[in-house]
Amino acid sequence: MENKGFTSIDEYIQTFPEATQKRLKEMRSLIKAAAPEASEKISYQMPTFYLNGNLVHFAAFKNHIGFYPAPTGVAAFQDDLKAYKQGKGSVQFPLDEPLPVDLIRRIVAYRVEENMRKPEKKARK
Repeated sequence: MENKGFTSIDEYIQTFPEATQKRLKEMRSLIKAAAPEASEKISYQMPTFYLNGNLVHFAAFKNHIGFYPAPTGVAAFQDDLKAYKQGKGSVQFPLDEPLPVDLIRRIVAYRVEENMRKPEKKARK
């Protein structure tokens, strides 16, 4: 994959091998279904869903799909994510295993709820 500035999620996905593209498209569909009101963009050179701020990012790597639901999204599902390698605000889903569909949906729904409270907080200050 060339390291260039992507302008769309479709453009990003097209730079990967077919098997990885399939995984990325699945991840995108899951997020879209769980956050239909979110918009898509590229942020930090990764596919990003945006709703009152960055909602989640995802990206492909040699052996995994990285999922970035922010530190709060990872912390809230710590027990469910034990089987996966993690970093602060990130989770790695191995390419040779099925994506944890239900878990991804629940994490995205959690992040939607979290981001929908953002304007409220600002208004109260």
